[in-house]
Amino acid sequence: MDFERKSRPLSRKRLSITCVVIGEVVEAIAKMVKLGGTTRVTLVPKVTGRGFFVFPPKIKLINLGPKLSFNSSLKFKEVTQMKMVKIFDTTLRDGEQSAGINLNVDEKLQIARQLARLNVDIIEAGFAIASPGDFTAIQAIAREIKGVTVCSLSRAVKADIERAWEALKEAENPLIHTFIATSDIHMKYKFNKEPDQIVSMAVEAVKYAKSLCPNIEFSAEDATRSDWDFLCRIFGEVIKAGATIINVPDTVGYAIPSEFAKMIQYLKENTPGIDRVSLSVHCHNDLGLAVSNSLAAVANGADQVECTINGLGERAGNAALEEVVMAIKTRAENFKAQTRIVTEQIHRSSLLVSTLTGKPVQHNKAIVGSNAFAHEAGIHQDGMLKNRMTYEIMTPESIGLGQSNIILGKHSGRHAVKNRIQELGYNLSEAEIDNTYQRFIELADKKKEVTDSDLEALVRNEFKAITDKYELDYFHVSTGNSTIPTATIRLKVDGTPIQEASCGDGPIEAIYKAIDRITDVTVKLDEYNIKAVTSGEDALGEVIVKVRENGHAYVGRGLSTDIIEASTLAYLHAINKIVRAIK
Repeated sequence: MDFERKSRPLSRKRLSITCVVIGEVVEAIAKMVKLGGTTRVTLVPKVTGRGFFVFPPKIKLINLGPKLSFNSSLKFKEVTQMKMVKIFDTTLRDGEQSAGINLNVDEKLQIARQLARLNVDIIEAGFAIASPGDFTAIQAIAREIKGVTVCSLSRAVKADIERAWEALKEAENPLIHTFIATSDIHMKYKFNKEPDQIVSMAVEAVKYAKSLCPNIEFSAEDATRSDWDFLCRIFGEVIKAGATIINVPDTVGYAIPSEFAKMIQYLKENTPGIDRVSLSVHCHNDLGLAVSNSLAAVANGADQVECTINGLGERAGNAALEEVVMAIKTRAENFKAQTRIVTEQIHRSSLLVSTLTGKPVQHNKAIVGSNAFAHEAGIHQDGMLKNRMTYEIMTPESIGLGQSNIILGKHSGRHAVKNRIQELGYNLSEAEIDNTYQRFIELADKKKEVTDSDLEALVRNEFKAITDKYELDYFHVSTGNSTIPTATIRLKVDGTPIQEASCGDGPIEAIYKAIDRITDVTVKLDEYNIKAVTSGEDALGEVIVKVRENGHAYVGRGLSTDIIEASTLAYLHAINKIVRAIK
């Protein structure tokens, strides 16, 4: 289909056409090649929630590809340039502060690598002075992860700032994030200091951090319960001291969107030097408004949003990265904004974080929940069959939920499995491929077909594979409604087989008691969760346990088509974490 718009020149501004294509709104990606006095545009349609054809005046459209049906009237409107909103991911810092989460260095690296694939702008890798483990993880991430800014949190204290810089100094693009509380209640009861003293502490902290690192973020803790004029004052002073990012945290999730929008407007209009720095927001979810508040801030001038995968964080959590990003993408014309996030990596990021933290994603969670793209009502199903956009404002493919037609089974070779793993977006070493393939063969002997979900579960299981002190060699259970459940288990302890037996109220308890006898590690089982990670009668079952030892929580995970075996592997995984931590 060819058409040419001939009219008087409107302006040098770019224009947009909203067009309907076979009942669907599409996004057109235009490749422009000048041909004489005409600009040729090849449009490659891609289905999205909403989209625009954007091009200069006086063009000719050709090579449209699939058959397109335009509506009777094409609407032209002038559009403003899209603002780029930075995504500051704090899953490894604020997210890990969720009750019951304790990630080791290897697990944090795995998440950081995935965040780099997701293409976040900043990774807050931890709080360097909080613990030796946090420091080591930040340092490891700073050394390895490229193309992303790596950040450490620090209080407005010299020792904190020095420790943060020590962890970050090998990063390609380091960022020190320092903070101090600014609300009356915090200044009075936490610091017992006057506002002038708080300003002085903030300025000195930023100046010292700036002497070490070129990029400094300053946060006013509990900003939404602070005096707005005091915020303008302290922000103006730290900007003069060298801050490059000013962050406005809703630390206790107190704000509502209309109020927060006005606050952002006020700060932008009344803070000296605010136009020279990036304005960031960090919203908590205590009232369930973290995402709404973050989006209200973006609509009113915020340049950066701080968020976490799956909305993890203190108390009720933080703004969920996947929700913020997809809201901006789906309603880009409203926000006049976009992000650099590779949205096709969202689902995989959510799965990895859920797996390593042991925190399941609720089924009806927006964007990444298992029901997010599920349709059960008959009316909905009928609409979906006729046109998927009747009940979907985004596609599952847009977050990485595409399905493969490749069938893997017990006759599949290592090369086919390796190729499929790479297509799914995972980069494993040859040794990790060998381990995954061995478990694939074992699974394929039990299942007729190994799905992508099965394979991803095996790969995620490989992420936790470290040489363990205790390895499962053999187990046998006997149970019934009129017998006492008993279990016999044989573990390899540093390669040496040791066997024990025990009874319990059920087969799982019997297994766990027998393991306790062998390991001599005393733990309290806080949580036990089981779910099917794939479908069918021969589905893989995943068990996640949380145990507590000497006041510390450890998460263990096991995967098998046998739930008793999965339960055993999960418990052993947690025990091995405890042993490594003690060492």
